[in-house]
Order: sequence, then structure tokens, then C-alpha cells
Amino acid sequence: MPRTTLESNRGLSFARTLLADRQTLAALAAGFAALVVLPSILNAYWLKVFTSATIYTLAASGVALLYARLGLVSLCQVALAGVGGWVALRTAHATGLPFEINVLAGGAATGLVGMLVGLPALRMRGLYLALITLMAAGFFHILVTAILFPNGGPGLSGFTYENGQYMPRPGLAASDEAFFRYTVAVLLLGFLLIEAHRRSKPGRAWALIRQSEACAMAAGVNVTLYKTWAFTLSGFLAGVAGGLLAGNIGVLDARSFPAGESIMLFALTIVGGAYSWIGQVIAGLLYRAFPALLDSLGVDGNLAFVIFGVALLHALATAPTGLAGQLAQLISSMVRKGAAK
Repeated sequence: MPRTTLESNRGLSFARTLLADRQTLAALAAGFAALVVLPSILNAYWLKVFTSATIYTLAASGVALLYARLGLVSLCQVALAGVGGWVALRTAHATGLPFEINVLAGGAATGLVGMLVGLPALRMRGLYLALITLMAAGFFHILVTAILFPNGGPGLSGFTYENGQYMPRPGLAASDEAFFRYTVAVLLLGFLLIEAHRRSKPGRAWALIRQSEACAMAAGVNVTLYKTWAFTLSGFLAGVAGGLLAGNIGVLDARSFPAGESIMLFALTIVGGAYSWIGQVIAGLLYRAFPALLDSLGVDGNLAFVIFGVALLHALATAPTGLAGQLAQLISSMVRKGAAK
């Protein structure tokens, strides 16, 4: 049989396996429901909030990829989203290329930055790696505070104090409702990209590395390559999220990307559950929608930090799979009780 035919058959087999997975089908169904239902029931404010939550869900999926597949802690994901937003804004104002090209350029550049940030992971992990990634997040915040985000100005920085411009959205997603649907579609593609990696050679290599790097090397796994690969993919997802964030708002502010926000996103990914796409959705909602809900109820949104701290302690002590794991256990228990009756 020709090689091209074999490769085609393998691709079709992989696609069928992917679509047969219950979690994948559930993700697609939830995404379709969000595309159809939410824009018609949300007002302008909450539509912006849920769009932002969707974007940060994509960024959280990169954090979850590193933690769940390799046991690595990255505390610079929000900073990497800022890198992607900066590059997307700069290319949009400098070249006038389509929105999708600008977002992919931001993702590609951030993937490279993520790879560079992840180089210390080849020699260290745990607290030391977390501190290095946190230092990278702090460095980005200092740098972007100095040069600011591009808004159509001249020079390398592309910033001007007068007649600043907004980043144009794609033509098919010019309205807030359409852009929300656009971000949900990109998020689903991001989930499918991670799932494709998990079910193929990189996913098997990551599983071996997480168990034991020595055993992985003995089995012929290129540990350096696959660790770097994971950080690059995580950075790419963050960069795409940053480009979407720039499109959602039109401009970006350096004050939105302090180092502490990366710590918060990581903590909420653990609370939501790093081992399931549902956990990343929960993390995005907690990160953006929950503080907005408190504000709308007349409660100081900063109270969310106290609640998040308690939730993190709960997750670390009693729920390593996060709220998503507890939700799955509850549903499974209810189904078994229903079947017993």
C-alpha cells in the first residue's frame, strides 16, 4: 500500500478515535451551546465578561498542559498572553494584515518566547522553575510598562499619545456577539490541538517524562525536545489568547499584565482542575466572571481573592483533580444510584 494512503488512513483513524471520545464530544456540544445560546441572553456588559473569560480559558489550557502532562509549574502565562497581544497589535498596525494572521503571528512569537522561558525546565523543576517563570513575568511587566502597547504610532514600539488606533476585528466577527462566537470557536480549536497532542507521540512522551525522566530516556524519548515542545505549545496558546484579547478590547494596557495575575491564573487552573477541559473553563469563569458577579451584587470584587485562596487550599488538600474532578464524581455517583433503582 502506498505511503500516502497509509498516512491518510492513520489520520482518518485518529480523527474517528478523537470524535468517539466522550469528553471531546461533550466539549464540542458545550461549545455549540455557547455559540447559540449565550449571545442571545447576555447584555453587552456580560457578553464582554464572558468573551474575556473564554479568552483566559484558552490561556489556562496552556498552564494545564504543562502541569497535567509534565508536572511543571509555569507562573508567566498571563505575561505570555501580553507578549502575544503586543505582537498582534504591532503587526496589525504596521502591516494591515488580516486579523487571523496577526493572531497567529502573536502565537508564533509567544511560542518562541515560551520555549526560551522553558529552557531552565531542562535542568530544574518545582519551586526553582516556578520562580524563574515568575521572574520572566515580572521582567515583561517592567518592559511593557516602559515601551507600552502599540496603538498605531511610529517607531519600533508603535505607541503614540495622540490619535491612537484600535486593532480591527475580523470582518465576520465585527460585533460583540459575533466576536464571542469567534473566541469560542478558537477555544474549541485550542482544545482539539491539545487533545491531538495528548493522543499522539508527544502525549506518550510527556506521560513517560512525568513518571520518570530516567525511564523516558532509557525508552529512547528525547526529553529535551518534548519538554521544549510543551513549553512552545503552551506559549502559542497564550499568545493566541493575547491576540484575541487585543481584538476584544482594541487596545491593551500594561497594568493588565502584572506578574501576580499569572500566579492567580495558575492557582485557579488548579482549583478548576488541570486534568480536564471542564476545569480550564471553570478557571476562566472564576478568573473573569466571578469577580464581575460580585461587583454586580454590590460586593467588593477583591473578596474573590479570599474565596480563591480557600478554594486553592481545598483543592490541594482534598481535591487534586479540582472542581471538575469533583463534579465528574458527583455525576457518576448520581448515575450509579439511578441505575441501581
